[in-house]
Amino acid sequence: MTTTELKTPLKRTLVGVVVSDKRDKTVTVLVERRVKHELYGKIVSLSSKYHAHDEKGEYKTGDLIEITESRPISKTKNWVATRLVQKAIAV
Repeated sequence: MTTTELKTPLKRTLVGVVVSDKRDKTVTVLVERRVKHELYGKIVSLSSKYHAHDEKGEYKTGDLIEITESRPISKTKNWVATRLVQKAIAV
């Protein structure tokens, strides 16, 4: 690779469900993943919550969205909501 080639930064993307949209310009996203337990071999579901920046406030509770890693926006916010995967089902 030469120095004239541009290096594109690899940004992680995750897909999760919005569990809270109460704060201004911020949504809380629950990301679940299934992994095999190291010792017992059982498939277990692990989950993590991430705070994502939502500039327009367009995502609501129950929406399935994609978030992308970004620079730190606040103390707990390092992710940006990028696109809507599936709208929440109205009950």
